[in-house]
Amino acid sequence: MDQLTHRGLANLAKQYGGIFHLRMGFLHMVAISDAVAARQVLQVQDNIFSNRPATLAIKYLTYDRADMAFAHYGPFWRQMRKLCVMKLFSRKHAESWQSVRDEVDYAVRTVSDNIGNPVNIGELVFNLTKNIIYRAAFGSSSREGQDEFIGILQEFSKLFGAFNISDFVPCFGAIDPQGLNARLVKARKALDCFIDKIIDEHMQKKKDVGDEETDMVDELLAFYSEEAKLNNESDDLQNSIKLTKDNIKAIIMN
Repeated sequence: MDQLTHRGLANLAKQYGGIFHLRMGFLHMVAISDAVAARQVLQVQDNIFSNRPATLAIKYLTYDRADMAFAHYGPFWRQMRKLCVMKLFSRKHAESWQSVRDEVDYAVRTVSDNIGNPVNIGELVFNLTKNIIYRAAFGSSSREGQDEFIGILQEFSKLFGAFNISDFVPCFGAIDPQGLNARLVKARKALDCFIDKIIDEHMQKKKDVGDEETDMVDELLAFYSEEAKLNNESDDLQNSIKLTKDNIKAIIMN
């Protein structure tokens, strides 16, 4: 909401009812409860208000919005969305993953082997989801590294939701009274070490993959470039978008 001046806010409040302006530190926030004003924001002028706000933690952990979830609305976001819809998460692609069938079969066998005995369905479903995601993303049927990756995800989740006073009063960023800066650096370093190793391994064996099942890293590496660039005049997805390692890591975390 920093694009709106106090005069603009006053004009909106005068033109539409149900607008409440709140200032928290250096941030201006507006709550809208009027249907007409909500239509202006969500439909008529949605391209202005479509960008998702990003805290310091989100900016740092997503490599300055190098992902799709927090990228600014524009050519890059549209191409990333096209990549995810057409390549990474298409129904046809998802149905072709052998990892999904293998893990579902394993879960069914676990239940059938315990007929007459109590089964923790919550734990079973959690492990099923975790194993499918891990294999689909990294192509590894080994459980090695899963606990480390889950730990990284949990720390990212905590940092994304943590209250950081520096988001509201930027001058506190240098002081870091809550000690969040050190946690951010440690969390991203852990992710870099974990996924960089996986990316390097995939790049090393890229020529030997042949017709074997590909995973998310393989799909993203097909668009890898040392320097990302967009060619908006091309309709060919392969030629219109190039990704850096930061993009790949950020998308995997999404």
